[in-house]
Amino acid sequence: MSGFPGSPRLRKGALCQGALIIPFQYNPETLTRSLTANSVNPQGHNSDSLRLHGPPTETINLEALLDATDELEGAGSAGDDGAASEYGVYPRLTALELLLYPSSTRMILNAALAELGFIEVVPALPLPTLFVWGPRRVLAVRMTTFNVNEEQFDAELNPIRARVTLGMQVLTYEDLGMVSVGGVLSLRNHIMKEALVANSAKKFLISSAQSLYSDVQTRVTTTTRQAVKSISQLKVF
Repeated sequence: MSGFPGSPRLRKGALCQGALIIPFQYNPETLTRSLTANSVNPQGHNSDSLRLHGPPTETINLEALLDATDELEGAGSAGDDGAASEYGVYPRLTALELLLYPSSTRMILNAALAELGFIEVVPALPLPTLFVWGPRRVLAVRMTTFNVNEEQFDAELNPIRARVTLGMQVLTYEDLGMVSVGGVLSLRNHIMKEALVANSAKKFLISSAQSLYSDVQTRVTTTTRQAVKSISQLKVF
């Protein structure tokens, strides 16, 4: 973040799951999004192939950098909790990994129920994972891929620098239902996209009308001046 007093405050992106909030230490420099149309008949060659069953299937990929170098350099200073010097970036890395894990309590309970003769144990519905990327993009997502490159280690082999590549699928109101938290966020995002485009189109039309009016006014003024000049040059006999 820039040290200039007039520089804008940089918002941090984050991943949230219930009470677990994982802000990005450094916002990813790039974010790759892919959208696939949710057609009624994607393989057909008739009018149904133009109909949309619901919102598109969207995937998000990004790379997050975790680095404990600054904390290690300031170890022992006021406000330092010593976590970086003891664990490096391992707690942050683990927090991201937990988004792919079920609850250990639930797994132990399922194992106990299986031992008691319950053949079918339905996995508990997890809390939705939210991807927060500014106030206009708060999305329910499912983590699909997690790749980590641990680059440096301390004496206890805790990673002190790592690059994590995350792959996520955005969950929509078609997946979760309109009355769920994720469904409401998805519908909100859908409506905000439409409002943003409508507002931009309105501004474009106003700007185009003003430009057209200015152009017409300039042409009329130029034509009038030319006409006055031509009349003034006429000789009266």
